[in-house]
Amino acid sequence: MESVGIMSIGLYLPEQRMSSQEIAAASGIPVEVVEQKMGIKEKTIPALDDHPCEMGIRAAKQAIDRAGIQPEEIEVVIYIGEEYKEYPVWTAAIHLQREIGAVNAWAFDIALRCGTSILGMKLAKDLMTADPAIRTVLLAGGYRNGDLVNYQNPRTRFLFNLSAGGGAILLRRGWTQNEVLATHIITDGSFSQDVIIPTGGTKISHTCDGKAGRWGYFDVPDAKGMKERLERASLQNFLEAIRQSLQKSGLSDKDIDYLGILHMKRSAHEAILKELGLSSEQTIYLDHYGHMGQFDQILSLELGLQAGKIKESDVVVLVSAGIGYAWGATTIRWGRV
Repeated sequence: MESVGIMSIGLYLPEQRMSSQEIAAASGIPVEVVEQKMGIKEKTIPALDDHPCEMGIRAAKQAIDRAGIQPEEIEVVIYIGEEYKEYPVWTAAIHLQREIGAVNAWAFDIALRCGTSILGMKLAKDLMTADPAIRTVLLAGGYRNGDLVNYQNPRTRFLFNLSAGGGAILLRRGWTQNEVLATHIITDGSFSQDVIIPTGGTKISHTCDGKAGRWGYFDVPDAKGMKERLERASLQNFLEAIRQSLQKSGLSDKDIDYLGILHMKRSAHEAILKELGLSSEQTIYLDHYGHMGQFDQILSLELGLQAGKIKESDVVVLVSAGIGYAWGATTIRWGRV
């Protein structure tokens, strides 16, 4: 079986930032808690024209330029951004395909909240393995779910790190660099209705009288219950996803050279590193970026490469978690295969 490798990645970061002081002022949480416990020094926030699909287009164009290919070479475009985008009930992938000039591709959207990039890499590899006509797949999208956060709602304070940006991954079958190995994904439906936006769906439409304002933001109906259940499950599922991805790849914890993990509170980040026997030099804590949803892994790859933390033949594990709840990990052998 031919390997599937990452040809390039693309990243778009808005210029605007929201500081820890601004988050503290908006929420009433002491700035020390924002910085030290929540782990946010600052985060990216969108400008008026930083729409989700548009940010994905910018990242995709960068990935194509870096790979040195023509967009006509792409056979499939998968939109890995959020359902919150320019228009509701809209297939963003088809628009993105058109805007980048991938005239020979077909396109579709996928969604697994902040686990979508991990899911996208698995789907792309599986598509190329199953269909010999598919050789090059582009994953791209944008994220600005921070718009949906109400800083006056203490039940959603764990979402105060949500930021904005776009990312892209270009993969090719037979590519002899940056080989995508195995992926493992865990979902737990017992959390499926814990984090919701009450309005906008078929249960409560946007037009229902008296249901505007705070109802249009993220909410957690049973914050205490979710916290208790999530604390019992989350660390275990993070480690299970990572270890199963490694095991399927013929590797183990001791083989990890770099962990590309999403932004989370500092204590949880450090607990995962400790359990895996890793140091802070083997990852990057995204306290100057916040949580860019499913693009944290792409951001971590970019920063890790810039900082020289990812080197030839390194084993890189990308790790995600998304409300719903879903945990996922993909193992990559970086450099020449």
